Order: sequence, then structure tokens, then C-alpha cells
Amino acid sequence: MCGIAALQLRNPGLRPQMGSLLSTMLCEIVDRGPDSAGLAIYDNPQLTTEGASTLSLLGADLNIRSTEIDTFLAGLLPKGAKSSVKIVGDTTLVSAKVPAGELAAAVTHASPGVVVAGRGERVTVMKSVGHPMDVAERHGLDGMYGSQAVSHTRMATESAVTAGGSHPFSVADDLCLVHNGSFSNHASVRRELKRLGVQFDSENDTEVGARYVAHRLQQSDDLEAALVNLGKVLDGFYTLVVTTADSMAVVRDPIACKPAIIAETDDWVAMASEFRALAELPGIENARIFEPEPGRVYTWSL
Repeated sequence: MCGIAALQLRNPGLRPQMGSLLSTMLCEIVDRGPDSAGLAIYDNPQLTTEGASTLSLLGADLNIRSTEIDTFLAGLLPKGAKSSVKIVGDTTLVSAKVPAGELAAAVTHASPGVVVAGRGERVTVMKSVGHPMDVAERHGLDGMYGSQAVSHTRMATESAVTAGGSHPFSVADDLCLVHNGSFSNHASVRRELKRLGVQFDSENDTEVGARYVAHRLQQSDDLEAALVNLGKVLDGFYTLVVTTADSMAVVRDPIACKPAIIAETDDWVAMASEFRALAELPGIENARIFEPEPGRVYTWSL
């Protein structure tokens, strides 16, 4: 029993309130997953830099120095450009004006064994063990700017309580996936993806879903098609929220065993595992509110 709260702000005037709005939503789903939590925020200028890739690394005591990364990236960085390292709560952020894959290679060279929890030009992923509101406070969620965001409170069932097992799983540039439920055949799908060359960072069943979506997107599926195909391959009971740089999608399994509620206005679209998580959003009294149909993929774009 995990909790999901996701918010896409179509009205730029609301984006300075992203952190406070998401914090209010998160507060109402903590009882669904008290052991760990994760956040993904898009387009926050204090966390990401326009034209640069940013990696979100698990841990705040990694001792990663920008000078080591710059040495590895010599000849790749634009003239005069340097990487930067920032600590936010329990997360280390590394940015540089190079593709995310090259930056990840430099970081793993400088600090072997480091876990990249998020990557891209527009997203920052922060996750940790502990009470979800404590995790949010350590990362300064309440004051954050953003265009869209997703949060997750976890009650571990398929793997250990670790920061690495927390959601969201961000396994491709600006792609995030959160999951309430379980995939019953994740082991066989993992083996097939590994056969195709896909690498994994954990034993979590949710990572299999995220890797599958990323693989389908690489095969030229759009987000809706990738999630339709996921429903044909992965069995189980689930509600998923998937975000990209400019879109958000929600899908439930064909039986719709796991709860989900969506509210939509001209200014925003929100999804949560509990209606009470939506109750304080601005204009909720005029929102279109509905429960997503079983097996149907819903998508929205910024």
C-alpha cells in the first residue's frame, strides 16, 4: 500500500507554489507509505541549469569533487565551462553542460558505486528513507518552484527499505515512474530486458516497469503506446504515474485494484491515491474530478 501524489501546473503563475501545493498533497498520503519517500521536481532553476544535464545521486556524503569530474570531462565541456556539485538534503546534484550519459560516466569514474537516482536537463529526483514529511523537509520541498512534480510514499513489499528502493525510478533523461502495487512477473521481464542489454540498479519490481517504459520509448513508442505495451507484458495490480520533460501519464491495471483519483482544471491536473490529497488545491471546487478507468492510459502535456 503505497501513496502517489502528482501535479502538473499548466498555469505558469502557479509554479512558484509547486512545493507548497505538493507538500500539502504529500501530507495526506503518508499513512499509505511511512518507511521512505521520493520526489521529482521539473524546471526548478535552483536545482537544474538551462542547457546543462543534472544527475541526482543518492546520498549527501559522497565526497564527489567537481575538479575530478572536470578532469574526466576534459575536451568535452565547452570552453570555460565547469561542472558543479550541490548538496540538497540527502541528495547530491552534479551538473555540467554535457549529455547526461557522459556526465554519468564521469561521476561513476570519480566515485565508483555511486547510484544515479535521476538524470536529465529538467528533472531533479530526491529520495530517502524515513517519514515522508521529514524527507520533504530535509530537501526543502515547501519552497520549491516547478512546472510538474511527482511524489511517492512507500510501504516496501517487494524489496528492502532503502533509498535506492524508493520511488520515483528515473532511468532515462527526464523520465520518472512511480508505482502503487506490484508486478507479479517482474523477474521474467527483467531477464528479457537484460538479454536486450538493459542494465539494472536494484531488485525492485518498479524499476522493471521504468526500464520497460524507457526501452519502449527508445523503440519509438510515444508515452501512451509505451504504457499500453507495458499492460500487455507486465502482470499485477498497479497504478502508475509516469512523467517526462513535458508530459504526465496515469494508468491502472485492467482490474483497477489500486486506488487513484484525478482532478483537472485549466490551470492544473493532479492525481493522488486519496481524494483528501486533492482537497486543498486552488479551484478544486470547480475541477473535473474522476476515477481513471481500468486499463486506460491518460496523458497530459505542458
